[in-house]
Amino acid sequence: MDHNEILGLIERAENVLARLEAMLPAPPPEPDWRARAFRWRKRGARAFLQAVTQPHTIRLQDLVAIDDQKRTIDENTRQFVAGLPANNVLLTGSRGTGKSSLVKAMLAKYGAKGLRLIEVDKSDLVDLPDIVEPVARRPERFVVFCDDLSFDANEPGYKALKVMLDGTIAAPSSNVLIYATSNRRHLLPEYFSENLETRHIGEEVHPGESVEEKTSLSERFGLWISFYPFTQDDYLAAVDSWLRLYEVPLSRDGAAREALLRDAVQFSLQRGSRSCRVAWQFARARAGARAIKTARK
Repeated sequence: MDHNEILGLIERAENVLARLEAMLPAPPPEPDWRARAFRWRKRGARAFLQAVTQPHTIRLQDLVAIDDQKRTIDENTRQFVAGLPANNVLLTGSRGTGKSSLVKAMLAKYGAKGLRLIEVDKSDLVDLPDIVEPVARRPERFVVFCDDLSFDANEPGYKALKVMLDGTIAAPSSNVLIYATSNRRHLLPEYFSENLETRHIGEEVHPGESVEEKTSLSERFGLWISFYPFTQDDYLAAVDSWLRLYEVPLSRDGAAREALLRDAVQFSLQRGSRSCRVAWQFARARAGARAIKTARK
């Protein structure tokens, strides 16, 4: 083979490599570490941390009727930010009671002290090792946030989360915790037929293997925080708080204030729920209506 043939082969090989390179996914962009919140995103074969330029800001003092829950998660987060031992957290209970808002409030309070939030969809939990790897070398403290979490049997994310909470042969990263919210205490559906597996040995009750497996995931969270349905007084206190936040003036006239509270109760009855979320929706509706009325004057 002469010199020209060799050069021709080299040129052909370079062309083939160039075409192959064009078919490969581009390397993920470097995260903007100046941000305080991130989302784990996938674009085809690419996966990367996308900075959230305007995170949802919620102040801790704006959340009412959940004082015990606020105190518990605040203590855990404060320890974590200070570099002290802290627990992964599972927030469970009634919908609309402020579970996810409470996690966002932690970012608002501790973001300036180095806390960062990474939101991960349930379908992307299989990527947890890839998510943790780049942040483990960072000086900030990262909370991986999984909102409205629940699993069906044999979902791949279930095992990935289980491994992440328990650790593998490698030690878990000291600057990463998982905060998850769920309406299910054990994150998996529970069936009546599973109770038939329960065995009685003397006066002891031994749950069946199916029940044990389902409780094993939630038990890997070091801290459980439970949320309960709002009473009417709780709901009206939340309405009052959100109206103040939206700068809707609260009339000192007893009759006008009573009418406002009746409207708030009627709004909750139409929604079939008394919760912090419904109170927020009522306050937004009032604030919008007031702005339109003011503009017409």
